[in-house]
This record gives sequence, structure tokens and C-alpha cells, in this order.
Amino acid sequence: MHLEALDLVLIFLAGIAGGAINALAGGGTLITFPLLTAVGIPPVSANVTNTVSLVPGYIGGMLGQASDLRGQRRRLLILIPAGALGGLVGGLLLLATSERLFRELVPYLILLASGLLAIQEPVKNWLQQRNADRGNSHISEFWIVFPIFLASVYGGYFGAGLSVILLAVMGLVIDDSLTRVNALKQAVAFATNVTAALLFVFSGQVVWLAAGVMAVGALGGGTLGGRMAGRIKPATLRRVVVIIGVTVAIIYLIRG
Repeated sequence: MHLEALDLVLIFLAGIAGGAINALAGGGTLITFPLLTAVGIPPVSANVTNTVSLVPGYIGGMLGQASDLRGQRRRLLILIPAGALGGLVGGLLLLATSERLFRELVPYLILLASGLLAIQEPVKNWLQQRNADRGNSHISEFWIVFPIFLASVYGGYFGAGLSVILLAVMGLVIDDSLTRVNALKQAVAFATNVTAALLFVFSGQVVWLAAGVMAVGALGGGTLGGRMAGRIKPATLRRVVVIIGVTVAIIYLIRG
């Protein structure tokens, strides 16, 4: 696919914005995916390209909380395979979806992702309160394997908002600090997205020039976002991204 110089500049800027937003509040896909479709990339290819280009950000997120994964080997052995398998199934479902059907699903997927982003902070607050109130839990952690698999199927298919679902499911059963549960969530999200991305690499659907440009932008944006942490309230930024997501979804619905 031919991309003009202006298209590449816009993709790079979207990568910077998406990387920074992911570092500060999450929801960068609600910026990067619509931009890829706006420059003319078909929806399925845009989603595939977006997933591949944002993988470095997931690597950074997981490495950033590596110390919080210590002592969670058993959980990782249980949940990483579920996340990877879910990402593979979701990726296969995406590749089996026609452009026309996926185009029709896009506004609803964006609305779903926007809704998940909107409840991210309430979910975290609820989990913190729940951990403070409930004491020791005797529920087997194996209970969450299937829900994690289902969430990861969604993650492999579209991805935006996956972290909120994973955090909520894990918090229902795992009796630990929110920091350690969040680190576990990062690891599962990494497994989900990397597995889907590896599948997409061999799908022939990746627009590699766009993916490379966006990946560079996302890395720079992630670094910028890290430095801006503390200067911008994540809740405020999250509200802006939700508004953008809902607006984009409405535009998709109007355009049909």
C-alpha cells in the first residue's frame, strides 16, 4: 500500500500520542487505530498493524514492573499460557473476519473500549477497597484461567481496554497488593499481544512502513509520557481519550 509523506508524518505523531497516553493513562489504541484507517488502511490491516507497532510498549510496561513479579511464578505459569492462547484465538478470529464485517464492528468495539477506559479508575479503587476489607482469600486462583482466556481472546481481536478486564478478573480472586496484581496483568497483556502480533507478522496484513513509523513514535511517546508523569493527571487525560473515542465511534456510525 502506498502512503504519502503526510500520511507517515500523521502516523508518527499518532504513535507519539498513543505511546504517551499508554504511559500516562492507557487507551492509546483509541488514537492510533482510527488514524491508521483515516490514512486509508483497511480496518483489519489497520488493527493488525496497530497491534504489531505497539508491542514495544508492552515490553516496556512489563519490564518496568519486573520486580513486582517476584514470588508470582506459579501464577505466571497458570495465566501466561491462558493469555497467549487467548491472543492466538483472537488473532485468528480477526484474520478470519471480512473487512466489511470488521468495519461494521469497529464503532461498537471503540465504544466498548471507551467504556472500559472510563471505568478503569473506579475498578482500581474498588479492588483496593476490596483487598483492604476481605482479608485472606481461599478461592482457588485456577478459577480465573478461563475468564483470563476469554479476555485475551478479545485482546487478540481488538485489544483496547484489555488491561481493565484483566485487572478486574484478577482482583476478584487473587489476594495480593494492587501493585503486584497490576504487574501480573502487564505480563498477561504482554503474552496476549505478543502472541497475536507474531501471528500477524506472517499474515500478510501488516503495513510494515506504517508499523515501523508508528513503533518509533510510540517508543518516543512512551518516554515522553514517563517524563510527564506527575504533571498531567491520568484521570483528566483518560476523560479526554474517552471523549475522543466516543466521538470517533459516532463518526464511524454516521459514515456507515
